[in-house]
Amino acid sequence: MIKITLKDGSNLEVEKGASILDVAKMISEGLARVATCGEIDGKIYDLRHKIDADCNLVIHTFESSLEGKKAYWHTTSHIMAQAVKRLFPNVKFAIGPAIDEGFYYDFDVEKPFTEEDKEKIENEMKKIIKENIEIERFSLPRKEALDLMKDQPYKKELIEELEEGEEISFYKQGDFTDLCAGPHLMNTGKVKVVKILSSSGAYWRGSEKNKMLQRIYAISFPKASQLEEYLNKLEEARQRDHRKIGKALDLFMTHELVGSGLPMYLPNGATIRRLLERYIQDKEIKMGYKHVYTPSMANSELYKVSGHWDHYKEDMFPVMKIGNEELVLRPMNCPHHMLIYKNKLHSYRDLPVRIGELAHDFRYEDSGAVCGLERVREMCQNDAHLFVRPDQIKEEVGRVVKLILAVYEDFGFKDYEFRLSLRDKNDKEKYFDDDEMWEKAESQLREILKELGIEFYEAEGEAAFYGPKLDVQLKSAIGHDVTVSTCQLDFLLPERFKLEYVGEDGEKYRPVVIHRAILGTLDRFMAFLIEETKGAFPLWLSPLQVKILPISDKQNEYGEKVKAKLEEKGIRVELDNRNEKIGYKIREAQLEKVPYMLVVGDKEIENNTVSVRSRENGDMGQEDVEEFIKNLEEELVM
Repeated sequence: MIKITLKDGSNLEVEKGASILDVAKMISEGLARVATCGEIDGKIYDLRHKIDADCNLVIHTFESSLEGKKAYWHTTSHIMAQAVKRLFPNVKFAIGPAIDEGFYYDFDVEKPFTEEDKEKIENEMKKIIKENIEIERFSLPRKEALDLMKDQPYKKELIEELEEGEEISFYKQGDFTDLCAGPHLMNTGKVKVVKILSSSGAYWRGSEKNKMLQRIYAISFPKASQLEEYLNKLEEARQRDHRKIGKALDLFMTHELVGSGLPMYLPNGATIRRLLERYIQDKEIKMGYKHVYTPSMANSELYKVSGHWDHYKEDMFPVMKIGNEELVLRPMNCPHHMLIYKNKLHSYRDLPVRIGELAHDFRYEDSGAVCGLERVREMCQNDAHLFVRPDQIKEEVGRVVKLILAVYEDFGFKDYEFRLSLRDKNDKEKYFDDDEMWEKAESQLREILKELGIEFYEAEGEAAFYGPKLDVQLKSAIGHDVTVSTCQLDFLLPERFKLEYVGEDGEKYRPVVIHRAILGTLDRFMAFLIEETKGAFPLWLSPLQVKILPISDKQNEYGEKVKAKLEEKGIRVELDNRNEKIGYKIREAQLEKVPYMLVVGDKEIENNTVSVRSRENGDMGQEDVEEFIKNLEEELVM
């Protein structure tokens, strides 16, 4: 007998060789019916997996975890591949993984899938589900595995790359067999509801040097109501898409002559961005930050000293050779700030030194990955670097957290979590290899967060290459986690740049650097804000705050006078003096999401008033012009 420790801490004794599914049945038949995979000592396994030693076991379901969902979706990806094979017998299969929402499969077919093709594939998937085909797992030696996949070049390539002796496993369901590590459900009938979402081209292994394949995205659920809820969420996401709203409200544009991932801000978008820049700079200046300007390029040697060359080169633009120099567009500006600190000798009394910048950085993104303002090739970072003594770390991290919370309160953000982002100890390429430095930085940041009383969770593999981070994960209106603010502890760059300060005893010491960004990149922050508000920005951020709408040409002169009074108070206002019906003008202003519309006719002229229409509350009746301005100014006080 062997001992199984379950998630709740209880124990079960089972026969050696019992499967995960057997254990699920021992717990309850209900659990066995909905189980999708198991986790033994932290590693995910198929339900068929036999347990041969004492262990900790977590049984996952579709409802209980992402791992449970992924096993469900991975099974459905094989159902889709089987359907495609039945309809397109000459298809070549690439990969079909589960992702955070559903799954995709890449196919090598003669021509792109049409809408009619996708409808046929979905219907065939439903047939396969009804057939309730048993899914079998088996393994083969390399030679036999290659022979089995002799007509599938992409599968053969994957097999050939496996290390000698590594298990080569397959899953078979009726007339379809696929190379796969799993896990999978026990039969196709366990999947209940499927929906093909979209299709697109995708290069094999993401490289433009390889063949373009056809990728189909889809999703599946145990209940029809869950699919309906998901499709409603997708529709909500489409309505909130910042690219769609950005175009409708004239916020930004892109053009192929400028290039992918290089948006241009139109006057309305530029107004919002300027206001955001002033807002965060003013807050930082009040907290003792000194702002600087540094060039958007540098000698490649700078990034070799910092370590970015070794750990970040693939995300940088190519070198530009000018004379005897090799210049690169900078991916981040922390190396520049290291040199600014080093520009003069500092005493322990000078610290902390807080250097801030709204810095333009450049990162190479594949053209298929860029997305509006959310993922760009040139970005403006709300960046700062705090140079502190070791005894000041806790206080300065606390000040950063306080600033983050103040900003979120100003914007009304309430749904967020703090994440302690740690390195993956086994990834020696991504992270600087210094175990002692990492242990020190991670433990210090963890202890600081505990002492500050900040609730957080930990995520391995999410750190910067030089140190751990405190990331704030904002939950978007459509349920996505978005990293906006970050605070990073860095012992590495001060060492690489030989930064110093003179201590109270006259000796020289290394400062510690805290990297922090509050709004993150202004581009991504604007994308998030557009989608959160659906373009209905708060009054202080609205590009146009008031629109004056004369009923006829006779009121244009009065409208000009009202406009002048508002402009005198710094209100962003526009007069719509076109020869259009008032109903048309109101509808257009509503589509532009203007916070306030002021309708003026003969009665308003006679009483020196305006008829106020609010974006939020509709018709608010007549108000004295001066009273309206006073109310507006009170609303603008944040």
